[in-house]
Amino acid sequence: MTTQSENLFADSSLEATKTKRKKANSAPVFKPYQQHQVMLLPPDLAELIPANHLVRVVHDSIDKLDVDPLLATYKGGGASAYHPKMLLKVLIYAYLSKVYASRQMAKALRQDIHFMWLSGMQRPEFSIINHFRSSRLKEVIERVFGSMVFFLLEHGYIDLRQYFVDGTKLRADANRHTVVWAKNTKRYKEKVQQTINELLGEIERTNAEENKRYGECDLEELGNHTTLTSEAVKEQVNKLNEIIQKAAPSKRTVRAVKEIETTLLPKLQKYE
Repeated sequence: MTTQSENLFADSSLEATKTKRKKANSAPVFKPYQQHQVMLLPPDLAELIPANHLVRVVHDSIDKLDVDPLLATYKGGGASAYHPKMLLKVLIYAYLSKVYASRQMAKALRQDIHFMWLSGMQRPEFSIINHFRSSRLKEVIERVFGSMVFFLLEHGYIDLRQYFVDGTKLRADANRHTVVWAKNTKRYKEKVQQTINELLGEIERTNAEENKRYGECDLEELGNHTTLTSEAVKEQVNKLNEIIQKAAPSKRTVRAVKEIETTLLPKLQKYE
């Protein structure tokens, strides 16, 4: 004769079994993914950027600059130009982020939230970036960049020993001076400036190589010279579907594997 507690235990076990079967037979649940959903209000990019992020330091530092001497280099009339303060911010942040080629900067302005926030969602083309830094304000940009490197080094935002591209590392004797700016020696500053000059030379070479490769064209990813058609895309989709269907196991296979994992394998392990 069964007791009440045994009946309760049996009922709970039966209920657990039913729940387990129900979960096994239910469809998978995914988080909503609606890429083309219309947004009435665009998100504030500033909310996506940490309070102490490097891009904010660049923005705050350059935003307070007196750029009247830069504005004086522009002629009046004609089409509107991108603000030199915005372009200066983008260039300095790009250099500090190891983005040296103008087309890569233009790419970052299209898809990197830090660059997009810094530019106010403006997207100057690579040719405009090239012109701005190579002719109009080259000396000013290099001096501002050098000053920012010293400032960020002092406050722990960058490490010169790991920061620069291959071939532009600090000399061994400069590395012996760790970033203890209370003992900031003239020799160390000279070594840092030498490294900055080497980096600026590397930037020039990188941009020249990119311009030689692409000429007047932008990056391939923009598809300006593509021969792609909707029919070709459709054929590719069919190929991908075939790959997925061949790779994805059938429901019968999934159930068989689950049976092996949950039933047969534990029994075998217990027997062993």
